[in-house]
Amino acid sequence: MTAYENHDTEYKEQYVSGIGKEVVAFANSDGGTLYIGVRDDGSVCGVENPDDTMLRASSSLRDTIAPDIMPFVNIKTVKMEERDVVEIKVSTGTNRPYYLKEKGLRPSGVYVRKGSSSQPMSDEGIRDLIIQSSGRSFESCRSLKQDLTFDVLKAEMNKANVEIGEAQMRTLKLVGEDGLYTNLALILSDQCETTTKIAIFQGIDKELFRDRREFGGSILKQMVDVYQFLDLNNKTKATFSGLGRTDTRDYAEESIKEAWLNCIVHRDYSYSGSTIINIYDDRIEFVSLGGLVSGLTLPSIFLGVSQSRNPNLAALFYRLHYIESYGTGIGKIKRGYKGFSSEPVFETAPGVFRVTLPNRNELPLVEGIERTSESKKESLKDEKELIIDFVSENGSITRKQTEELIGAGTTKAFRLLRELCESGKLTSVGKGKISKYVLK
Repeated sequence: MTAYENHDTEYKEQYVSGIGKEVVAFANSDGGTLYIGVRDDGSVCGVENPDDTMLRASSSLRDTIAPDIMPFVNIKTVKMEERDVVEIKVSTGTNRPYYLKEKGLRPSGVYVRKGSSSQPMSDEGIRDLIIQSSGRSFESCRSLKQDLTFDVLKAEMNKANVEIGEAQMRTLKLVGEDGLYTNLALILSDQCETTTKIAIFQGIDKELFRDRREFGGSILKQMVDVYQFLDLNNKTKATFSGLGRTDTRDYAEESIKEAWLNCIVHRDYSYSGSTIINIYDDRIEFVSLGGLVSGLTLPSIFLGVSQSRNPNLAALFYRLHYIESYGTGIGKIKRGYKGFSSEPVFETAPGVFRVTLPNRNELPLVEGIERTSESKKESLKDEKELIIDFVSENGSITRKQTEELIGAGTTKAFRLLRELCESGKLTSVGKGKISKYVLK
């Protein structure tokens, strides 16, 4: 022989236990043939005991490669230049990616053929190959990580009186037909790689941070931890009418809950980025990766149409009573704004979906008939006069004092003070938290 190694041919002078890498690369690519008993330069040296070599090679490939690659491997002895050579012919596998069990579904364990060498595949390439080969949704594909634990999931299932064992793991699609964990299992596991980031800003833009947090772990743990954090930062404002008192939270609990569940159930977990929640004085934004499922539009989801990107995850949440029925989330989010002048805003762009909830305590409440623009101006005039009277009596006023005086949030108080400054009635003294407003 004078041919050299190329993209579908590999030579080994003698049998070595590391032939799995080349076989994996062939199976993940366009197939190929590995010859044992041929030097790198193509010269034939042969093997002394071909039967023993074939047995060792077959046992090694069966024990070290997953999923089972043997249906796509043909091992036999052939004659080359009157010498015995072991030929291992590998076809392209139908259950790619194949990998070395010892290394797992990561670049050090997954190889593809490039030129005359077997090279590690990137994480992104592995993920794309899984989806391409399976033709299924990301949640149904084989997880790149198989060393998973499910302490949080088991605890939640026990609370719901739902049995969780090997059979249930298969029924719930946490284990695939190949006996390996799916991406749904990864999402629900204690090793979930997706995180949720929350940022709290001062004012209505991203200029100043008040707080920022990142939540990890099982998506079930994040579901609870994030909601508790949001609830803790959901302030209550009291208003009085005669002897009656009305308490209004910045955001309806149902709206917060449904917007957050929407992020969990409908996001595209093939993206490595975090789910983002931004809290401003006048609004809260839920930013979920993935956008709308192909074929759906915003008008269609407003009509109650629901097509989950992760149907198995949605089914589990339904079974655990986190969601009641499909296609009702949008209505529940909007229901918390009945009687208010603004509603939640739903926006979509390629790869992203955003829900924005207005701060209800920054909105005028509609009672029966919405107030006319003239009455709104009159109300605004009264509030500005209150501020001027307070400054006249006390010499100055701070933003915090303004909030308490007119019973408004930070955004509205700051806007009124700014407008009074622009109209020449007040002027600001100092900067930041120590700034005060005095008569000009």
